[in-house]
Amino acid sequence: MNTDLHTEPVAAGGLPAALMRRAAELGADVTVLPGDRGPLASAGIASPDPARNPLSVRARSGSPRFDVCGWSRGVELVSGSTDDLTDVVRAGVAWGRGKGIRDLRAELPFLSYDEEAEAYERGPAALVELQWRLTRQLAAEAPEFPRFGELLEAAGAEPRLRRLYVYSSHWTLGFGSGTGHPYEIEVALSAPAGAYRVLTHPHGDVIGEAGTARDAVAMAVGHLPAEAEPDAPHAPHE
Repeated sequence: MNTDLHTEPVAAGGLPAALMRRAAELGADVTVLPGDRGPLASAGIASPDPARNPLSVRARSGSPRFDVCGWSRGVELVSGSTDDLTDVVRAGVAWGRGKGIRDLRAELPFLSYDEEAEAYERGPAALVELQWRLTRQLAAEAPEFPRFGELLEAAGAEPRLRRLYVYSSHWTLGFGSGTGHPYEIEVALSAPAGAYRVLTHPHGDVIGEAGTARDAVAMAVGHLPAEAEPDAPHAPHE
């Protein structure tokens, strides 16, 4: 392990300057940007792909390691930690070239990804399917909230809601046309004691109340915009 990697950014102009020096040594063509936590501890490596945020790089305090993560359209695609600044530059180059997550992992084993990232690369429909499965799993693991599960099943039986990205917050369901953070919620449903509620979003205003989950779902559908469908912000990477 090269123990001077952590002190180099602080001693010689900050992390962006250290990344540019290392890139020059490697002959790598990258654009280094200021980070979100100040130049001593953070930087970004730009990507020409407008769907991808700059690769985020942060130096850990008191540790010779760098944390790296890459986001696209509100979804974290890759993340990892390394003590080698060369690895960070190589990750920035690969990220900027638009390599898919499997290729990034194969080239740079310190990077990892999860099933949400895999679904993202397959497209919005795969993300919607994954989120419905995870939300059903959440309901199954919380039998103490049976009304939440009833509401979820009633919503899943309604085609217009089933096509949307489902999101849960404090046992309230939000349904969005977006598939990443921040969620573009079109309507929400909650199941407190008493009447079921239809809301503008999980913590928003109450649109109306209904005596059954099915009636609440019907009311929610009536408040959906006509064009509400999952978005398609990107093409899957090869």
